Amino acid sequence: MPDRMRRVNESVRELLSEAVLELKDPRIGFVTITGVQTSPDLRQATVFLSVLGSEKKRKATLAGLSAAHGVLQARLARELRMKRTPQLTFEYDPSVERGVRMTKLIDELVGDE
Repeated sequence: MPDRMRRVNESVRELLSEAVLELKDPRIGFVTITGVQTSPDLRQATVFLSVLGSEKKRKATLAGLSAAHGVLQARLARELRMKRTPQLTFEYDPSVERGVRMTKLIDELVGDE
């Protein structure tokens, strides 16, 4: 990935992490923005996130964020000086959950010895 795209992705991730905390939607739970992948033409940005809680809480959070995407996009446009403001889509990132599971499995193996 070119350095420019890495900087754009990181800037969008930082800004969205701050903006999500300020949303008042009760559906949105404890969210961590784990990454952003922006298309090279800056028209699309996929936001990867992890949610603390159950499957039901995860779905509610994704629905709340999808409903608030216009507010988040407006904040991006206002605070980042980019040629285009990307259209945001939100996806659950299972990597954090997988990492916790792997850590538990390793602890179980070490605990047996």
